[in-house]
Amino acid sequence: MSQTGRVTRRVSLTAAAAALASACAPLSMFATFTPKDPAMRSARNVAYGPQARQRLDVYAPRRIGGQAAPVAVFFYGGSWDTGRRQDYNWVGQALASRGFVTVVPDYGLYPAVRYPGFLEDGARAVRWAQDHAAEYGGDPSRIVLAGHSAGAYNAAMIALDPRYLTAAGVDPRHVKALAGLSGPYDFLPLTDPIAQRTFGEAEDLAATQPTTFVTPASPPAFLATGDDDTMVYPKNTVKLAAKLRAAGVEVREEHYPGIDHVRMVLALSRPFRGRAPVLQQMSEFLHAHAG
Repeated sequence: MSQTGRVTRRVSLTAAAAALASACAPLSMFATFTPKDPAMRSARNVAYGPQARQRLDVYAPRRIGGQAAPVAVFFYGGSWDTGRRQDYNWVGQALASRGFVTVVPDYGLYPAVRYPGFLEDGARAVRWAQDHAAEYGGDPSRIVLAGHSAGAYNAAMIALDPRYLTAAGVDPRHVKALAGLSGPYDFLPLTDPIAQRTFGEAEDLAATQPTTFVTPASPPAFLATGDDDTMVYPKNTVKLAAKLRAAGVEVREEHYPGIDHVRMVLALSRPFRGRAPVLQQMSEFLHAHAG
């Protein structure tokens, strides 16, 4: 690549990162220009249901040894009203490079979908992972759920409330661990306009909260937040971690200084990985519990 090309690439990446810093979506520019981890994209735009947004991409490790790899399903954020799986290809490849067959699904968004529709979509995506992971070298009995922001909420609800997986035909015991990055887990009363429009029609508001469903049978959890997060306050992570510990569930709780809401997910990318060891610590925890 010429010197001009390298400079253009750096400028484009910086501009993309600046756009991400001001809003979680769109991330198309960042996804296009950011350097990515070595991984093999195994499938894209795969249907897991009949609706337009019931589509997913799969990323597989370049090398899988004799044992099948654990399967990670990653849910992106975006306030339940924005987001595209294509804009998180760098997350899929990052997790695949750490040894996970990784599924990144889209899911229904507001206003077409409100609670619990996006959770039902997420559970269907996990069902697809269970049914098809072996085709990509994955072990369908060793699933981990991960997400950032609204996606962390989705991952936590699906992992903690067994009704969603059971309804989708998945044995909840196949989910071996949860990783939540900057997630909203305990946000009653509904004072935020986004929460009001997304969850306000629920008959049982307590049933919208991940903390409601913690039991001794809940999966081990890696919960991380940035100390500078003013979008989803760290108290959400603190509350869920405390509930899990009180139930005897193993939790690794990480608070990263100088990291805000957006920089938490950016830390999974190669250019910003040095800001916080999110990917390394999360991957280690998930591997330890997925076996």
